[in-house]
Amino acid sequence: MRFSNTLRVALRALRRNTMRSLLTALGMIIGVAAVITMVSIGSGAKAQVEAQVASLGQNLITVMPGSFTSGGMRGGFGSSVTLTPEDAEAIAAEVKDIDGLSPEVRDRNQVLANGLNWSTNVNGVGPDYPYVRNWPMGSGAMFTEQEVKSLAKVCVIGKTVADQMFPNEDPVGQTLRIRNLPFRILGVLSQKGFSIFGSDEDDVVLIPYTSHMRRVSRRTSISMIRIQAAAPEKIADVKTAIEDLLTQRRRGREPDFTVRTQEELATAATQTAKTMTGLLAGIAGVSLIVGGIGIMNIMLVSVTERTREIGIRLAIGAHGRDVLMQFLIEAILLSSLGGMAGVAAGIAGSQALSNYNGWPVLVPTMWIFISVAGSAMVGIISGFYPAWKAAQLDPIDALRYE
Repeated sequence: MRFSNTLRVALRALRRNTMRSLLTALGMIIGVAAVITMVSIGSGAKAQVEAQVASLGQNLITVMPGSFTSGGMRGGFGSSVTLTPEDAEAIAAEVKDIDGLSPEVRDRNQVLANGLNWSTNVNGVGPDYPYVRNWPMGSGAMFTEQEVKSLAKVCVIGKTVADQMFPNEDPVGQTLRIRNLPFRILGVLSQKGFSIFGSDEDDVVLIPYTSHMRRVSRRTSISMIRIQAAAPEKIADVKTAIEDLLTQRRRGREPDFTVRTQEELATAATQTAKTMTGLLAGIAGVSLIVGGIGIMNIMLVSVTERTREIGIRLAIGAHGRDVLMQFLIEAILLSSLGGMAGVAAGIAGSQALSNYNGWPVLVPTMWIFISVAGSAMVGIISGFYPAWKAAQLDPIDALRYE
């Protein structure tokens, strides 16, 4: 019997029991829709984290104080305050393939301006900071190297600070007081949004790190050094060179610094999202198995109901493989059509969740093909036994069946 005829017979059999066919396919629709929705949410969260990591800067390398052993006491990331401006100057002077470098001193202070006050992050940085962080100016300009060297009382503010302290005004050229010291505002950074840790990136005031250390915080150490490598392929070499240089400057002491690259930060930040995506997809995949069991159950019922029909077909010359193919095609059609409908329902569901909750979603094309192919495979697996059972019926016993 030709495949086209077998397909036509299978379609006719499904149309005879339209409601049962739809209910059978419903299990597959729900399963595939759940997989697509869960994977879309997980992929959207992963893409958002990756975008936030990329917003930290391009080819970024960060040197933090910490990772030391002293008298039996061990410390880790950020547990010591031994980085100095001289370390940053040495890196800038001696390490090759660096496009930008900015020391950073981090603090939180109350600032006053325009009769208003606001508690914000006051960070001392170098003039390369916007370039290293891939953070362009929204208006005005960044302070210069000369202003850093002269401990100038100048600053650049984030969008949140500008909105809070100078509503409906241009803050450029106005004065912002930090610990009662007047700082002239040179510019406003473009809006950046929230970081991967959930903090408002725009809630910040940037001042020269020398002014911060000498005038504001009275510190002798810096919080970190941000470095931009010249190219992605140079990151590993630059990291190694920085570690070697800082180790040499410690003159044999235990390392009291930690060097991290953007790739390491991205891997750590996205690992949770990857794990969650896999977990959600696995849970949703159980629905596919349930849908396959439903298809097998209905096909077994169908074989029992159509025993006489099978006997007549075998008696007039049909082969067992024709009967096998017919029932197998019915199972594959049910699962494949259910899979395609499930993909559409999953895409619609993920978009609805995004619009309702504001969650980022990303529908991976690969998972659409995986879901459709997976549903077809489930149809083959779940439909094979009922089809094989139908093909093994004895024509005489089938014709006698009541």
